[in-house]
Amino acid sequence: MHAEVDKTRVPAHIAVIMDGNGRWAKQRSLMRIEGHRKGAEAVREIVRACREIGVRYLTLFAFSVENWQRPKEEVSALMILLKDYLLSTLDELVQNGIRLRSIGDIGILPDVIRDTLRDIEERTSRNDGMILSLALSYGGRDEIVSAVRKIVGKAAAGELSESDVTKESFPRFLYTAGMPDPDILIRTSGEFRISNFLLWQLAYTELYFTEVLWPDFNREHLLRAISDYQHRERRFGMTSDQIERRDS
Repeated sequence: MHAEVDKTRVPAHIAVIMDGNGRWAKQRSLMRIEGHRKGAEAVREIVRACREIGVRYLTLFAFSVENWQRPKEEVSALMILLKDYLLSTLDELVQNGIRLRSIGDIGILPDVIRDTLRDIEERTSRNDGMILSLALSYGGRDEIVSAVRKIVGKAAAGELSESDVTKESFPRFLYTAGMPDPDILIRTSGEFRISNFLLWQLAYTELYFTEVLWPDFNREHLLRAISDYQHRERRFGMTSDQIERRDS
């Protein structure tokens, strides 16, 4: 059964926690890296689908700050896989007008990854079809602390006053500056938590959880998530009656 999606109400910003690569591999008696490799194929399909249906922003949680604690062999293999993905996807990004952004503590990534990211970000910087953000070495609490440090620094330099710091101005200091908050967060593999991802930005985001492991997540699963989102009422603290009056 195909999900019915109203293409006039596609969420502007979709965020995804891509979970389940390791379990996918274990179920098939494969090495964990094979699950990550299959997961990279799922990334390609979902990026294409989002671009085709008109999503403006897609943010993928690719590697967390906590992931550095994994076995060194797995981390090294992930970095190689990430580099291969970036290099192999460049032409498609350019052809489809997709701009690549990276968010997180990019400075601690291996030099070759950091240089590749910067090169692709520059080469796609004028694309305006969709913004694909990869959260790499990312942690939500770290992002907020980084923002506070930037604010403190500007305040110490006399560039900001206390009254300048508001909930409206604060997002300018986040990694996601200039981007709208996600409309929907999708998490695969049956886990029901947000795992330190976009803690500030998810304040009013709709949450969608699925049992599907990320390597198996495809276009149809994406459309089901979007269809579910389109049947929800986003009130942002207001009542249903207020929403109806506002929209009438």
